[in-house]
Amino acid sequence: MNTLTRPMPAMHVAATPLRMRWSRDELIARLMLLAVVAMLAIFLAAPLFTILVHAVQDKQGRFVGLSHFIAYFSTPSLLRSVWNSVWVATAVVAISLPLAFVFAYALTRSRIPAPLKAVFRLIALIPLLAPSLLSAISFVQWFGNQGVLKFMLGGASIYGPIGIIMAEVYNTFPHALMILTTSLALADGRLYEAALALRTSPGRQFMTITLPSCKYGLISAATVVFTYVVSDFGAPKVIGGNFNVLSVDVFKQVVGQYNFSIGAVVGLLLLVPSVVSFCIDYVVRRKIKAQLSARSVPYVAPRRKLTDGLLTLFCVVVCVLLLATVGMAIFTSVISLWPYDLSFTLKHYHFVLVESDMAAAYTNSLIVAFATAVAGSLIVFVGAYLIEKTRSIGMLGRTLHLMAMLSMAVPGLVLGLGYVMFFNHPANPLNFMYQTMAILIISMVVHYYTSSHLTAITALKQIDNEFEAVSASLKVPQFKTFLRVTVPVCLPAILDIGRYFFVVSMASLSCAIFLYTPDTILASVAIMQLDDAGDIGPAAALATLIVLTSIAVCMAYALLTRVLLARTQAWRTLART
Repeated sequence: MNTLTRPMPAMHVAATPLRMRWSRDELIARLMLLAVVAMLAIFLAAPLFTILVHAVQDKQGRFVGLSHFIAYFSTPSLLRSVWNSVWVATAVVAISLPLAFVFAYALTRSRIPAPLKAVFRLIALIPLLAPSLLSAISFVQWFGNQGVLKFMLGGASIYGPIGIIMAEVYNTFPHALMILTTSLALADGRLYEAALALRTSPGRQFMTITLPSCKYGLISAATVVFTYVVSDFGAPKVIGGNFNVLSVDVFKQVVGQYNFSIGAVVGLLLLVPSVVSFCIDYVVRRKIKAQLSARSVPYVAPRRKLTDGLLTLFCVVVCVLLLATVGMAIFTSVISLWPYDLSFTLKHYHFVLVESDMAAAYTNSLIVAFATAVAGSLIVFVGAYLIEKTRSIGMLGRTLHLMAMLSMAVPGLVLGLGYVMFFNHPANPLNFMYQTMAILIISMVVHYYTSSHLTAITALKQIDNEFEAVSASLKVPQFKTFLRVTVPVCLPAILDIGRYFFVVSMASLSCAIFLYTPDTILASVAIMQLDDAGDIGPAAALATLIVLTSIAVCMAYALLTRVLLARTQAWRTLART
């Protein structure tokens, strides 16, 4: 009897370390999750709260209630900025959305040859690689006082609402296009087959099937475009002239007049349309229903020579306009002096890279972009993994997801203003980070967190939770499962996140405009300063360098992706064969 009972304590002792080990893994996961939540709380929520506090305090820190808001709305010139921002953003939505919809329709619902579609898609995404200042500089060259096409404006000035609308249509077109292409890409062919059987005309098919199926995409694209225009600073600063908008008001109040209280009021006003657009988009996404079921059949666009020809012509015209915009900036960077001396020269690039301090600004942008790509990819993917794969995280996981989504609703200009007010306070223990490269990198990660977070969540949802369950049963530590299974499977998404962070960080201006110093100035800020000084050639050269750098990184990304995926995901090839 004793011999039968002796092994039992040993079994009990052996089981205890296993439970302790897994509880330790779960504890580490929760601590890491708490660290990501704390990061977003410090670098997102706290600066926003600081803006709110400054909006209701005077310069001595005394509570004054809504007096700053009353003073702002009592000033006609400042109040006019609100109306200017709203109607300009509405006009851009009314122009950009139909253009992007027809272009997306041509890419997804026509029989245009596939190679031609690929070329159209590539050209349409070029504005994503350029700072918003580039389009403004280009339109000044086309339609300004010495512009080639000045006569087309009929005597109107490009400096004002016309220039802002044109520049913002160029800047927002690819954002709307990506959303609408995704919305139009999926369609149930049975609906169109039934419509043909009932002899429904193509126009009626479009109104009763196509438009209703992508209405949520249209609403989402409209909110994104509206929010972008209201919060953009670069284009209105360069081409706006005396036409005031909210984003320029923030800059004038804080940098020009050091009036942080009114600047905080304008910052909160900038936050309102972003939050409203975010709420609309959130409600719309919750109501989206699956358009494809297990019985759905792929939709194959019929061959319609006239329609396909018109859509091809439309895409060609749009691509020519997009190329003309970026082409004018490139042309300006390689001529001596517009429009008096059009001889070819590289002196502007020599000035930017050798003679001036702009080379340091370009180098700083590269450092910030690479650091943001690495740090952002790591933080975002680990946070998304902890949300999706950690058991029983409850409120902590929901809090992280909510804060990750909140960053979408915060304009970069507002976030930068909040950083100034929060980190520049002497009593803040994190004050040492202010005016450093680290604060620029963190601001980029936080500002562009949402899109990357959603990308990571989508990739992780495709991996069954049984991987973690099997690993637990085999006594494999969670971090080994993460490194050996999750990361290789999600490698395409991780690389996409890194590329996205790099490209947007190279071109971003709004986040950095309040945070840079002479030692940490970025290329996007330097472009604005060159334009203010009248050095259009060097400004165009620096903007062109940003575009060429982003293109080079995207090409390197494509090559690296092919090599890494061939080594880490050979199982996909085997599955296909």
